[in-house]
Amino acid sequence: MGLLIFNIKKLVQVEENPRSFVAGKDMATLASIDNAFLLLDGEHIEDFGSMEKLAKLQSEGLQIEKGIDATGRLVMPSFCDSHTHLVYAGSREIEYVDKIRGLTYEQIAKRGGGILNSVAMLHNTGEEQLYMEAMERIREIIQLGTGAVEIKSGYGLSLEDEIKMLRVIQRIRDTSPIIVKSTFLGAHAVPADYRGRQGDYVDLIISEMLPLIAAEELADFVDVFCDKGFFTVEETERILMAAMKHGLRGKIHANELANSGGIQVGVKYGALSVDHLEFTDDDEIKALLGSDTMPTLLPGAAFFLGMKYPPARKMIDAGLPLALASDYNPGSSPSGDMKFVMSLGCIKMRMTPEEVINATTINSAYAMGVEDIVGSISRGKIANFFITKPVPSLEFLPYAYTAQLVDKVFLKGKQID
Repeated sequence: MGLLIFNIKKLVQVEENPRSFVAGKDMATLASIDNAFLLLDGEHIEDFGSMEKLAKLQSEGLQIEKGIDATGRLVMPSFCDSHTHLVYAGSREIEYVDKIRGLTYEQIAKRGGGILNSVAMLHNTGEEQLYMEAMERIREIIQLGTGAVEIKSGYGLSLEDEIKMLRVIQRIRDTSPIIVKSTFLGAHAVPADYRGRQGDYVDLIISEMLPLIAAEELADFVDVFCDKGFFTVEETERILMAAMKHGLRGKIHANELANSGGIQVGVKYGALSVDHLEFTDDDEIKALLGSDTMPTLLPGAAFFLGMKYPPARKMIDAGLPLALASDYNPGSSPSGDMKFVMSLGCIKMRMTPEEVINATTINSAYAMGVEDIVGSISRGKIANFFITKPVPSLEFLPYAYTAQLVDKVFLKGKQID
């Protein structure tokens, strides 16, 4: 046998029978084992249970190659960050100052800032430099406990630059131990040279970008920013239908700025997730109930932009599942710290510690299509997990909102230094 983690104070998010996600009142339940062990077999989880069970297995002849004593520490599955834009060039701290001075997200965008600012910087940055900058962020989030990440394009907004971004994402997947899912977000904004001709840009996405991206297998999903001032429901439908013809499932930026209809169109076309959702009322909740679409909240963006938070409590109480993600990007959420995302879920959206752990592990794994291999401690799943520093309780993780509590990180069964 391989690596053994023993004397674990609490082994968190264990599953004897793996689920795709948890919803409603079940989100408040988190299966854990006190005084536990975790046994690996190479890249995968071989077994887990109480220390009493381990003693019995050893008495029956179980041989261990290497062990780590986790006395006083928690072990939990790595975070799955299902919504990021972490391939980008430069930074946008000047816009940060504009926000402090009172300009809104929309006002900054109209002045040529926002997404179009990142588009200009990315256009002038080579692929190698983009990769090197992105890998610094990848190493950062791994040490913060993230073991799977979805990365979007969308700072290209031309065929050449969108392809450049997607190739960088592909290279990250090939060279990093983290699990990576790639999303084509050509419909992130309308490029400056298509101003007043938004329909022509949608035509370009459908007729030129999507076929090439699908042919080169550069994306797992297709996303659209369906919101006030960006892409309409009708344009979103056109893009999602074209994506489906190429075998690509949708993911939607929806209802960050208004009740845009983005949630409903996402559900209609079987989007894997609809993300942001600051503006979510009874009609949107009704549309999501019973669907296969995961509502994904990005509290880091609401925190950074000073916007209202999504109604997480209302959504859970209505029976919905929720995922949480970082939205790591240079303009509205320049952080990939999923532990802080958990804290925001508790402090700002009144989610319980159990709910935010479910939302950042198994539910966020579902939101990026990897729930069958990660997101929980389950036999046969990939051994992506972390060991905390000594902590008094599970609740301490979101409570100590700036403390760096991740001590040892394991991806695919190997410790990451």
